Amino acid sequence: MLFPTPTFAIFLLIVLPTSWALMSRGGLWRPFMLAASYVFYAWWDWKFVFLLAVSTIVNHVLAVAIFRASRPRLRRAYLAAAVSFDLGLLGYFKYAGFFVSSAENFLTRLGIAHASSVVHVALPVGISFYTFMAISYVVDTYRGEVEPATFSRFAVFLSFFPHLVAGPIVRASELFPQLERPRDPRRVDTNRAYYLILTGLFLKVVIANHLATHIVDEVFAAPSQHSSLETLFAIYGYAVQIFADFCGYTSIAIGVALLLGFEFPQNFNAPYTATSLQDFWRRWHMTLSRWLRDYLYIPLGGNRKGHLRTYVNLLLTMLLGGLWHGAAWTFVAWGAIHGLGLVLGRLRQDVRRAHDLPEPANTLARRIIGRVVTFHIVCFAWIFFRADSFGRAWDVITQLATAWGQPSPLVTTSVLLAIAVGIGSQYVPTAAIGSILRGFGRLALPAQAACLALGLMVVDTLGPPGVAPFIYFRF
Repeated sequence: MLFPTPTFAIFLLIVLPTSWALMSRGGLWRPFMLAASYVFYAWWDWKFVFLLAVSTIVNHVLAVAIFRASRPRLRRAYLAAAVSFDLGLLGYFKYAGFFVSSAENFLTRLGIAHASSVVHVALPVGISFYTFMAISYVVDTYRGEVEPATFSRFAVFLSFFPHLVAGPIVRASELFPQLERPRDPRRVDTNRAYYLILTGLFLKVVIANHLATHIVDEVFAAPSQHSSLETLFAIYGYAVQIFADFCGYTSIAIGVALLLGFEFPQNFNAPYTATSLQDFWRRWHMTLSRWLRDYLYIPLGGNRKGHLRTYVNLLLTMLLGGLWHGAAWTFVAWGAIHGLGLVLGRLRQDVRRAHDLPEPANTLARRIIGRVVTFHIVCFAWIFFRADSFGRAWDVITQLATAWGQPSPLVTTSVLLAIAVGIGSQYVPTAAIGSILRGFGRLALPAQAACLALGLMVVDTLGPPGVAPFIYFRF
């Protein structure tokens, strides 16, 4: 059930007033919201609702067991069982075919005869997101940071439809307190909710879809048929497309949750204004970045076991983060590029501290250079993220360097404008957005409705026919 569709609009028009009508009666609100979230998920494929239900039951039972166990060894055993279950579930549905094909390719290179087998496993939409949320829940319970909620609260937490299929990755400590008491409709920041939903729709339907259909898909499908200029702007276009697509989704999700009375964590903060890769990962998919830090990088040792171990932990975290995005070696290469970049950034900091060198002055020129260099490193990594094979990625890189001066009909004014808007919008000051929202809030209700209707009409007019699925649905 895609957000920018009439189907979801009808769904929300039913769920939103019913949710507020039942909000003060938790015994009715939770079953209703659970049913609504399962309907939302079942719209894609009803059979995978049972997978979500099994994950909910197993993680709740083991979290309660961890909390009640008195012996440390028993608590560790329950934690290991929960994490093994979650990773096993994710591993089977997401990586079974990848590991089988990789093993067969390795045996073929060694000249070892083997019976070929084809493994086709349907990837349940959203499994990566709700599995990561389940892991954070049981780990936080083990650490003593949260106490297990009732089954109904945990079930709503894991399946809550705004974040269910593509995030943001919400922690139990962030959502459980909000589920404990009825939300107050007078405290809902509807102006911000409308802004998030409308800008999210514009990013997805207008910017992301336009770039995908007008340059990105064509160039990455057949790089050798396009000029270097088209290839360059296809790479820039994909950088903007994936930002607009994913930020658009999470903006709508956060806005819808806000209309229902719930605050989700921010997931993007102008990532293409970053001045370093470290800064980029503080701004891009922020809930995943924090998850990788707290549940992978720190348990590996973080920066507590010496410089060399820190570099290894950074690289390993990004390699696994790349593999999380998809069962392909191109995603591992994408993670390796970011991992090596983070290692080099950390190494430079360590050398400076070891020799007691002062921090460079934070001048405008230095910030501009940092942003340009960081953006192009990120764009280079996106080539591997977007390409369906190493061969295709190499074709893109080769064409980028060898086909200058050829006609470039795909580099149109609308493509350049979409890229400019996608990047330029990230430089809009937060204070300016706040002023716009305050001005909107002072309008009379009919004027607000007219503004929102005009915004929706603009999105519908500028967007191409139909709505493509969100990119992160397949992760």
